[in-house]
Amino acid sequence: MTIDLHHEVHGDPRPGTAPLLLIHGGGSTIGTNWGLLIPEVAPTRQVIAVELQGHGHTPSHPERAASFEHSADDVAALLRRLDIGPVDVLGFSNGGNTAMRLAMRHPELVRRQIVASALYRRDGMIDGFWDGLAAGADVSAMPDTYREADREINPDDPDHERLLFELDQRQMLNFADWAPEELAAMAAPTLFVGADQDVVRTEHTVNLAAITPGARVLIVPGVHGDYLGERMAAAGDPSAMRRTLPWLLAFLNEPEGR
Repeated sequence: MTIDLHHEVHGDPRPGTAPLLLIHGGGSTIGTNWGLLIPEVAPTRQVIAVELQGHGHTPSHPERAASFEHSADDVAALLRRLDIGPVDVLGFSNGGNTAMRLAMRHPELVRRQIVASALYRRDGMIDGFWDGLAAGADVSAMPDTYREADREINPDDPDHERLLFELDQRQMLNFADWAPEELAAMAAPTLFVGADQDVVRTEHTVNLAAITPGARVLIVPGVHGDYLGERMAAAGDPSAMRRTLPWLLAFLNEPEGR
C-alpha cells in the first residue's frame, strides 16, 4: 500500500537540470521546513516538495504504520505518477532518512542526494534525545511552531496534531540501526550535512560519509535545521541558509561522474 502524498511544484522544468525533490523532517510541513529555501532555488531549478504520511495536507492513514521505508515508497510512487525522474533529493532529519531509503529502494529515481541531519544508528543522537520521545510523552512535547502550522492546515480536526505526534513518535521509537552494508549499497552521489550544534552528533554524520562509497560531508555552524531555513530553528532569519545554500547547489550542479 502506498499513500498519495500532497506535493507542490515550484518553477518550470529546465532542460539539462534535474528537479530538486524536498523531503521535510518530522512534525513539519512544506512551509515550516522549506518556506525560506524554495524561493531561493525555484528561479533556477524546478522544485518538488512533498508532505509525508500524516503531515500537513497528507492524510494520516492510521491503518498503516509509519516507516522510512513506507515513506520512500510513497515518494517513489508520486514521482512515477508525475513521470519525473531521476531527481536530485534534499532530505532533512527524518526526511534525510527517507531520502536514503529512496536511494536504496528506488535507485533509478535518484541522481544525487543531500542528506541533512539524519541518522543510521540510535546512538548517533545527542544525550537526552530519546527521552523526549519515550513512552508517556504526549503532544505537549511537540514544538509550538509545528503545532500551530498543523492547526492552520487542519483547522477542523482538533485531534490531528496528536495523531501527527504519535505517528512520528512511534516511527522513531521503532527505529532500528541500519547495517553499514545498506548504506554502502547507495549508488547516488551523496553529500551528508550536519550542524556543529545539531541533535545528530557530528561524528555520526562524518561516519555516515565514511561508510557510504564516494560520499562527502559538510559540517556548518549552527543548530538542527537553521542552515536550511527551517522555521523553528531559523525563526525567519535566512542568513544561515544563504551561507549554506551555495555549497549545496555546487554539489548538485557538479558534472556527471564527480
